[in-house]
Amino acid sequence: MERNDKEKVVAELREKMGRAAVGIVTRMNGIDVETVTELSKQLREGAVEYRVIKNTLARRAAKGTPLENLAGDFKGPVALAMSYTDAVTPAKILAKFIKGLPPERADWLKITAGILDGKRLDPAGVSALSTMPGLPELRGKILGLLSAPAGKLARLVATPAQQLARVVQARATQEQKTA
Repeated sequence: MERNDKEKVVAELREKMGRAAVGIVTRMNGIDVETVTELSKQLREGAVEYRVIKNTLARRAAKGTPLENLAGDFKGPVALAMSYTDAVTPAKILAKFIKGLPPERADWLKITAGILDGKRLDPAGVSALSTMPGLPELRGKILGLLSAPAGKLARLVATPAQQLARVVQARATQEQKTA
C-alpha cells in the first residue's frame, strides 16, 4: 500500500471513529472467510460497520477520536465494529454470534475491548452492554408507556355508556317477560 493510500485510509477511519457512538474490537484467530462474511452481513443489517484493519493505520486513525483508548488493542488479527447511532446493537450481534459458534470454533472470535461514550469497556463490560435493551426495544417500551394512559382513559369513558346499555337491555328483557 502506497503512502497516499495509507493517508486516505487513516483520514477515512479517523472521520468514522470520530462519529462512532460505540466501538468494539474483536480478535480473530483462524476464522474462515465464510464465517466472517456471515458476521459482517449480520452486523451490516444492524447498521454496524465491521472492518478488518491494519493495526498501525488503526492506531494512527484513533488518535484524537473517542476511540483513542482502543489504540493499544490493535495488535494481531483484529477487526473493529462501529455504530454511529445505537450503542447496544453491535454488542448484541457480536455476543449472539459468538455464542452461536460451535464449541470447536469458540476461539475463532473474541471480544477484546470496547469504547462507549469515551469510556473503555473490558470484555465483561461489552457483554453487559449486550444484555441491555436496544434502541428499537426502548422505543417500543416508551410508546407502550405513552399509549397506556390513553387506552385506560378510553376504557373509563366507555364504561358508563356500557353500563347504561346493560341496564336498558335488562329493563327491556324484563318488560318482555312481564308482557
